[in-house]
Amino acid sequence: MELTVTYLGGVQFEAEARGHRIYADQPVSNQGYDEGMTPPELLLASVGTCAGYYAAEYLNRMKLPTSGLRVRVTAEKATGPARLAKFIVVVETPGVEDPEHVEGVRKAVGKCLVKNTLAMPPEFVVEVESLVATRA
Repeated sequence: MELTVTYLGGVQFEAEARGHRIYADQPVSNQGYDEGMTPPELLLASVGTCAGYYAAEYLNRMKLPTSGLRVRVTAEKATGPARLAKFIVVVETPGVEDPEHVEGVRKAVGKCLVKNTLAMPPEFVVEVESLVATRA
C-alpha cells in the first residue's frame, strides 16, 4: 500500500492513493480553514469505515438487514506523548437483535485491519529525503 501526501499551504494537505484524494485541514481555532478533517479525525474515519466494512460483510453474508447500518467512533486523548489512547466503536445495526448475530457482528468487526494494526502497533520508520531541484 502506498499513499502520497502533498502540502497545500497553511495547515492543509492532500492525500492521494490510487487516484482518490482527501484533504486534511485544521479548525479555524488552530489556524486552519476547517475545509477538511484533521489527521486524528481521518484516523477515526479509517477505523469507522473499516469496522463498517466488516459489519456489512457479515450482515450481507447472513442475509440480514444492512439498511441503517452506522458506525460511531470516539477517541479519548492522552498526553505524554500526545496521542489517542482509547477508541470506542459503536456499531448500530437496526433490525438485528438476535444475540447470536449481534455477537457475529462484534466478532466480524474484530477482524478489522485498521483496529488490529492499532492493537499491535507496527514499526515506524521515518526517512527524510532532500531532493535537489533541477534547473530547466
